[in-house]
Amino acid sequence: MPKTIGLICGSLRKNSYNRIVAQSLTDMSDDAQFRWIEINDLPLFNEDLEIGGDPETVTSFKSAIQDVDGIIIVSPEYNSGIPGALKNALDWASRPPKTSVISRKPVGLIGATPGGLGTAFAQMHIRQILEAMQAQVLPFQKVLISQVHEKIDSDQKVLTDEKTKRYLERYLQQFIHWIDQTSVLN
Repeated sequence: MPKTIGLICGSLRKNSYNRIVAQSLTDMSDDAQFRWIEINDLPLFNEDLEIGGDPETVTSFKSAIQDVDGIIIVSPEYNSGIPGALKNALDWASRPPKTSVISRKPVGLIGATPGGLGTAFAQMHIRQILEAMQAQVLPFQKVLISQVHEKIDSDQKVLTDEKTKRYLERYLQQFIHWIDQTSVLN
């Protein structure tokens, strides 16, 4: 049975490089189906907003996370770190701390940038946050796509670089296997 994988893009920009990379994953495996989990309508995290129950957008966001077998976060790097909108989304996903929807959830990380380091700093930051949330991040695997602007067709909004596609296909298969491994542990 195919795994259901949630895709979270750390960039809010409609045609971001990272959204194009994430979209390319949806055609790479018959062993997975994908659902977008959007973060752009989430309010800024504030515990006061939880008092009467989560806002509707937060409830929908958490339900979307709960309903998938695993999550792949595809994110740019802003100023050597995580985008603020993604950090905000992860803060909401971490609540309540002892029973959060992301605790024990398999998570994969991918990042793309026009720069040369391929989001290495952002991914270290995201891993640190996810570790604190007790998410199960795919270990030892990194997808750091540098010079992404040379690997996509911006007009068609598609990934064109065959080497990058093959790497993403292998990563996706490893992530699907990781979902199976973590389900045994949970």
